[in-house]
Amino acid sequence: GEFGRTVYSQGNLSSTNYGRDHHPRCFTMLMAGAGIRGGVTYGETDDYCYNIVRDPVAVYDLNATILDQLGIDHEKLTYKFQGRDYRLTDVHGKPVKGVLA
Repeated sequence: GEFGRTVYSQGNLSSTNYGRDHHPRCFTMLMAGAGIRGGVTYGETDDYCYNIVRDPVAVYDLNATILDQLGIDHEKLTYKFQGRDYRLTDVHGKPVKGVLA
């Protein structure tokens, strides 16, 4: 996966001064095998590729999907941090059924 990037360039657009800014609203993920449906494009952004307009997926949902396909119950998998049990999927992650075969 790739942390989201804007589709437009920034800076002076010279060979040493240009780039694309971070954009956490939209990101790209390639998934294959483990019951993932092939050839799927899931989700959609607006015409400026800036905001999500269809089928948003939070990182919690992505983690829940991966764990589900590995046969791990994401609601039971916890880790302890500062004396408290936490879930990778927090309290609201759900597997994304639209990408499953």
